[in-house]
Amino acid sequence: MPSWQGSPSVADQWTLVRFEEHFDHWVAAEDPSDDLRVLVLDWIMTRHENPHGGVRRETGFDNLWYGQIPESGDGRGNVVICSYFVWVATRTVTCNGIATLSWPV
Repeated sequence: MPSWQGSPSVADQWTLVRFEEHFDHWVAAEDPSDDLRVLVLDWIMTRHENPHGGVRRETGFDNLWYGQIPESGDGRGNVVICSYFVWVATRTVTCNGIATLSWPV
């Protein structure tokens, strides 16, 4: 959406499902810094407006999208990734997982 049109209305936003659960599992397993937690949470919230932004569809899986969370590198070759299913008919985005992986992803 062009910036001159403003933010999408609540009715235009996507519903996020299971992101909190997967975020909590990732935090418990990885114990990331507070700054990284905020970065990941901020990125998750962008899925409300555009679940397709900055990610790609996984070949061979219906509606499965994944990608690296920008600026999530730790300087040691690890990045945070997220995968989720996008259901256009219901405007629902269901998290499949959040993990820290070695680059390249």
